[in-house]
Parts: sequence; structure tokens; C-alpha cells
Amino acid sequence: MMMHAPTSGSSRRGGYTLVELMIAVGLFAIVMLLSSGAYLVMISLNRQAQSMSNGIDNLAFALETMTRNIRTGVSYSCGAFGGDCTSGASSFTLTNQRGQAVSYSLSGTALQQIAAGTQSLLTDSSVTITSLTFYAFGTKTTAQSDYEQSRVTVSISGTVSPGPGKPPQAFTIETGATMRGSDL
Repeated sequence: MMMHAPTSGSSRRGGYTLVELMIAVGLFAIVMLLSSGAYLVMISLNRQAQSMSNGIDNLAFALETMTRNIRTGVSYSCGAFGGDCTSGASSFTLTNQRGQAVSYSLSGTALQQIAAGTQSLLTDSSVTITSLTFYAFGTKTTAQSDYEQSRVTVSISGTVSPGPGKPPQAFTIETGATMRGSDL
């Protein structure tokens, strides 16, 4: 039996060289760096979307509270003069179903409700209201009769903050409510 000297191709035993390991680890590190960067961006976008969603939900709840009181209320009055306000007013007053006077207006940059002498803000700090206008039609006092069902349109403009360091997103919302009971 004759033994041959091992050739260069047969001297390897199935392992990896140091250079191959360094290249593999380097590629793995680059892929992980890119993946973690994308993951962090997705987390930031998710937080921004959650902040926007919370602000919009807060505004929707405030509008729903206000329109529910308008639908079930009576004795609509705009501003300080009362009656219709077809050209718009910055405040609105009504008598709710419990017989209490309820007033809506802007307090700084928040929507405020004053009911039974108690003031409460309906929007939180993530919602900044810049414009609040009420349009009322068909209101009447006891000396008047207009043969028109009372209805109110509310127009609100402002911004919602998506979170710290992010630019606020503008919104304009218009909603309406008609008195449930007949005032004809």
C-alpha cells in the first residue's frame, strides 16, 4: 500500500475558514441593522397613528356629546341675543332634557360645556380648536312661531397633535343636529 501525500483539495475537513466566518457575520450584522432600523421606524409610525387616533376619538366623543344634547334639548339660543343665527355664532345655549341650561363655546383652544353652573372641557390637549361656529335655524321664542323644525349646524376647525416633535394635522368638521321633539 502506497500512501499519497494529501493534495490541497482534500486537506479540508468540512469547516469554514476564518475569512468565510467574518464575511457571514458581517452580512448578518448588516441585514440585522437594516431590519432593526425598519422596525424602529414602524414603531414610531404606530405611535404617531395612535396619538392621532386618540385625538380624533376625543373630538368625536365631544361632538357626539354635544349633538346628543342638541337633539334632545329645547329652547335653542345663539350667542348673547338668542334666536336664529343664520350667519353663525361662537356660542350656543339650550335647555337639556333635565331642564338645565347648557352652553357650548370655545375656551382658549378647547371646546367647553357649561351645564348647571359647572364648566367642563370636552376636548383634551392633543386637540387644538381654532374655530367654532354654530348655525341655528327654526328657533323661536314664546312670542314667535316659525313653522320650521329647529336644527343646528356646528362647524369646527383646528389641529390634532400626532405626538411630540411631529407637525399637527389640520381638520375641519361640520355636523348637524335636529331637535327630536316637534316645536312646530
